[in-house]
Amino acid sequence: MTIANPSDWEDRYQQGTTHWDLGQPAPPFVSWLNAQPAPLAGRAIALGCGRGYEALLFAAHGLQVVGVDFAPSAIAIAQTLVEKQGQSAQFIQRDIFDLLPEFASSFDYVIEHTCFCAIDPAQRPAYVQLVRQLLRPGGEVLALFFTHTRPGGPPFGSTAEEIRQLFAADFQILELVPVHNSVLKRQGEEHWGHLRRSPYD
Repeated sequence: MTIANPSDWEDRYQQGTTHWDLGQPAPPFVSWLNAQPAPLAGRAIALGCGRGYEALLFAAHGLQVVGVDFAPSAIAIAQTLVEKQGQSAQFIQRDIFDLLPEFASSFDYVIEHTCFCAIDPAQRPAYVQLVRQLLRPGGEVLALFFTHTRPGGPPFGSTAEEIRQLFAADFQILELVPVHNSVLKRQGEEHWGHLRRSPYD
């Protein structure tokens, strides 16, 4: 699989080999949203959104959400779900690294789930800078990081320490903790991340 080629991801959707797809929002996002003392407001972008489960979840909690994915089939399914659920999320088919400068400083939240782990690890510093530039000053990253140690990929594993090192220069790390309510097949292999871009840069 050539991870930088959109057609390979599209083939996965066409063949039904989307093993990363849970068919629902990941439980840690649901738990975090349900724990908020007040409704959220603003704009969010879900990177590598797949079929759009998290994007639709955040839209249902009051955010204006844009979901982005490489694969046309993923976007088509997400748009079908928008119509079925009556949400107002927008979905676009694009390479996430082509979002700038169009969407610079456009969002209050970046939603990360199975995008960071799917790109070439050599692109991770560029990913961090992309996220920083998509966010408004003071904007936040809500992330579910895949922290496994198996060789190969995708998904490419990471560690909490690596994530801290990558983000620390540009973000305040509010939380980076092991997840205790992962789906069964990912137990012990996820960290919840809540990060904030400086309000002054």
